[in-house]
Amino acid sequence: QVQLVESGGGLVQPGGSLSLSCAASGSFSSINAMGWYRTATGKERELVAVIISGGTTNYAASVKGRFTISRDNAKNTVYLQMDSLKAEDTADYYCKVLIRVTAWSDASFYWGKGTQVAVST
Repeated sequence: QVQLVESGGGLVQPGGSLSLSCAASGSFSSINAMGWYRTATGKERELVAVIISGGTTNYAASVKGRFTISRDNAKNTVYLQMDSLKAEDTADYYCKVLIRVTAWSDASFYWGKGTQVAVST
């Protein structure tokens, strides 16, 4: 069974920084892609950033240049460094990971339970 555990959310002032992490645990063969999504009050869930197994990254236009996604393959962990935070970054942040449980099975998406980020004075 695959589990994703997020950490690092909290309250920060505008212009500040936070770092999120999401660690995958359990029994699986490989992790293909790892990413972060967020859901703000009254809005649809949106992609924040994604990193695939080769290291290629992609960011939402609203966070490009401010957020950095990275992964530690040895620890099965994805990170999101968030700098120059704005009030509009306030949301629940979820990690989403594409995992192949066995070498011969199809890859499936797994979601973390989310961590709250609040940017406010």
